[in-house]
Amino acid sequence: MTVKTTNPIFEKLGMKYPIIEGGMTWAGTGVLAAAVSEAGGLGIIGTGYWHGEDVRREIKRAKALTDKPFGVNVMLLSRHIREVFDVIIEEKVAVVATGAGDPSPFLDELHAAGIIVMPVVPSVSLAKMMGKKGVDAVVAEGMESGGHIGMLTTMALVPQVVDAVDIPVIAAGGIGDGRGVAAAFMLGAAGAQMGTRFLTAAESEVHPNFKAKILKAKDIDTIVTGNLLGNRARVLKNKMAKSFVKNEVNELQKEKPDAEAIEKLESGTLKRAVQEGDKDGGAFMAGQISGLIHDEKPVAEILEDIWAQATDLMGVENTTK
Repeated sequence: MTVKTTNPIFEKLGMKYPIIEGGMTWAGTGVLAAAVSEAGGLGIIGTGYWHGEDVRREIKRAKALTDKPFGVNVMLLSRHIREVFDVIIEEKVAVVATGAGDPSPFLDELHAAGIIVMPVVPSVSLAKMMGKKGVDAVVAEGMESGGHIGMLTTMALVPQVVDAVDIPVIAAGGIGDGRGVAAAFMLGAAGAQMGTRFLTAAESEVHPNFKAKILKAKDIDTIVTGNLLGNRARVLKNKMAKSFVKNEVNELQKEKPDAEAIEKLESGTLKRAVQEGDKDGGAFMAGQISGLIHDEKPVAEILEDIWAQATDLMGVENTTK
């Protein structure tokens, strides 16, 4: 098998490494995104349900630290979506990654502004639909990842998506070292996305408690919430996560389950984890790869080490040396 470690999109962006930072709400700040892009990857600002001006603030923070291209992750279910896209276009952001919805209503104006659009997809059917509608690439994300997840594993999902579409496929979910990146290319991907690995980077602005929780994690230390409501999310185990799952099961055993009551249990919990480090009440969104992460170091070293290992395993030249 001949491994090609470049693709037209990454070449256009001038990336040194075919590695993207996952869009992590609250955790994927402008500072972290800038660090990833400056080091040769593609940094992504995670915006969640922010207002437009909140997004602009983080874009400005990133621009103050790098002149390299970076992206913004947009939750399409956000009621602030129109103002967020207005800001992204005004600020001339290079890439938009999307989740929780269909970006096609905004494709024409984003492409007219020269913006690359890469939706995250959890299934082959959605990947095919996105390809037909004209997106530039898709991020095929397996359920090993942190945060909101689908039902398929990365190993099963990525090659099926690769076979189904004619656009670059970025593999995501359970990737945290060079072995994972090499595996992504073996599955036919044109690049890899990592989120959890960057949470412990020196430039990551998450609370020290969050970093410590990842560094102490074992392989079985994540849990999936929202299984019964169809809003599945992978988080590190703590009092809040276990209580959420228990309350969800109890509520749905009732004749008339109160979905709103269950949703209130998670309201604000991600922010409490990222910014306040609330060990018991925060939602520490992180992937199964957490058990593989044992150090905190600069983004540049993370990328350099991962790519050196990946190219060695694939038997291809590491042209970044």
